[in-house]
Amino acid sequence: MIDEKGRLFGKINIIDLLVIVVVLIVAVALGIRLLGKSDYLPTNDITTRIEYTVKVTRVLPEVYEGIQAHLDDSGIQCMADGAMIDAYVTGVTAQPNTTTAVTDDGQYVVTEDPMYLDLYFTLEGAVSNTITQLVGTQEVRVGRSHIVKTLDFELTGTVTSCQTVEGTDQ
Repeated sequence: MIDEKGRLFGKINIIDLLVIVVVLIVAVALGIRLLGKSDYLPTNDITTRIEYTVKVTRVLPEVYEGIQAHLDDSGIQCMADGAMIDAYVTGVTAQPNTTTAVTDDGQYVVTEDPMYLDLYFTLEGAVSNTITQLVGTQEVRVGRSHIVKTLDFELTGTVTSCQTVEGTDQ
C-alpha cells in the first residue's frame, strides 16, 4: 500500500492525504455551523395548533380584573419580540393563592393568602415544528417557564398542560 517514497498506492503522500482530510472536516463543520443546526431537525410544512395552560402565582386581584376587562370572545393576541404572533389568550381564571404557615404547636397548615391570586391562562397558538414546539420565540413544554405577553400585560408563569387541538392542521 505504501511505497518506498511514502506514497499511498504510489499516488499520494500520506501527509498530503491528512491535510486534505482535515480541510474537508473543517469545511463540513463550517457548513453545518453556517446553515444552522435547526435545518437538520425533522419538520413538516403543516401548522399545528396547540392549547396550553400557564399558571402565574401571586398576582394582585386588580391585575386580574384588568386582564378580564381586555378579554373578549376572540381572545387577546400575544406578542413576542415586539411583534404580534399567532397565539391568543382564550381564557383566564383565578384561584386563591395558598401559603404554608406554622401554627403555635409546630404544625404546618395550608392557608389562603388574602392578598394574592393564582391565575390560570388558557392559550392557543400555532406551531410549525412539533419537535421544538415554538409559539413565537418560546418553547412550550410542561414545567417550563413561559411569559404571557400581550399589548396590555406581561406575566411570567409555568406551563402546566399542553395538548394538540384536534382538526386544526392546515
